[in-house]
Amino acid sequence: MYLTYKYKLYSRCDRNKYLHRDIDAFVGVYNHFIALHKRYYRLFGKYPGKYRLMRHLSNLKKTVRFSAWCLLPSQALQNVVERIDFGYQKFFAKDNKRPPQFRSWFKYKSYTLKQTGYKFLEGNKVRIGKRIFRYHKSRDFNKDSIKAVTIKRDRVGDLWLCVVAKAKGIKSFIVKTGRTAGFDFGLKTYLTASDGTQIQSPLYFSRNSRKVKQANRNLSRKEKGSNNRHRARKDLAHVHRRIANQRREYHWWLARQLCKQYDIMCFEKLNIKAMKQLWGRKVSDLGFFDFLTTLKYVAQKTGKKVVQLNQWLPTSKTCSSCGTVKEDLELRERTFRCGCCGLVIDRDRNAAINIHRWGHPPMEEAT
Repeated sequence: MYLTYKYKLYSRCDRNKYLHRDIDAFVGVYNHFIALHKRYYRLFGKYPGKYRLMRHLSNLKKTVRFSAWCLLPSQALQNVVERIDFGYQKFFAKDNKRPPQFRSWFKYKSYTLKQTGYKFLEGNKVRIGKRIFRYHKSRDFNKDSIKAVTIKRDRVGDLWLCVVAKAKGIKSFIVKTGRTAGFDFGLKTYLTASDGTQIQSPLYFSRNSRKVKQANRNLSRKEKGSNNRHRARKDLAHVHRRIANQRREYHWWLARQLCKQYDIMCFEKLNIKAMKQLWGRKVSDLGFFDFLTTLKYVAQKTGKKVVQLNQWLPTSKTCSSCGTVKEDLELRERTFRCGCCGLVIDRDRNAAINIHRWGHPPMEEAT
């Protein structure tokens, strides 16, 4: 199992300008091969293969026009071709709506080194090319099993070191409790458990909306292309990065708390894109998909289990007591009232009980 370890490079290092220069240079390489793909398709009606483009890349480096590419890491140049080919493969598989497009220097953010081009030294130092950089080493990783190293630049302009290395032995450090529960996701109440527990989301974007509006207002006042606009753009990126970090930290904390309390957690699959079209920014602020991804990782690490049900199951319309399906239940009805058994219960609690029963049925029902 491989994990990605992310470290921030020292921002006050004068040598960081060379990494920024390399990332900007890879933008030209990427756009050149995008144009080559489009031209090749117009002439022959098909797309060139990955290895054919790599051979063409080696020939281009021998010319005078592209001799500057010889100063860039060779494996990173090949990775640019691999990225484009991967984008086309996803487009052919209909995972992406459109093929890879041209990118500006602002949107191209990273390059990857595989076997060579880097070496980790003692302490928090790493040699990239011929220069040594320092990074904030928050945790250790296995230096003998490094698969790839990516230098990434975020919207603020800070540089990050992403190391893909083999994970060390993962041990379950949380004791089994024997408890199971189903959870229903909602806009008003973040998670409603089948045992009656309700978890609210802090809604970090809504809490910091005033700062976002102020930063956007400052950016709109600045003249395009000026240094003041560049600084205002970085201030706005700082605000958004702070909100994203707060939300991510809350997701990790909540995932650990749930794994401490429950052994099996049941959820239903949701169409997040459709929910965004209906309720927009609030769904993105909740970040339910990211939270579920984090919870699955923590559950795997601690020996717990996450079960997901089919999104088309009538969890909200089914009575958790007698099993009667109420077809005319509207979204605005927050209290479920059963016409057969007379059950009156909160709508989200009723859905959570159904999710728990269908995701982890009792032994009597399972047999």
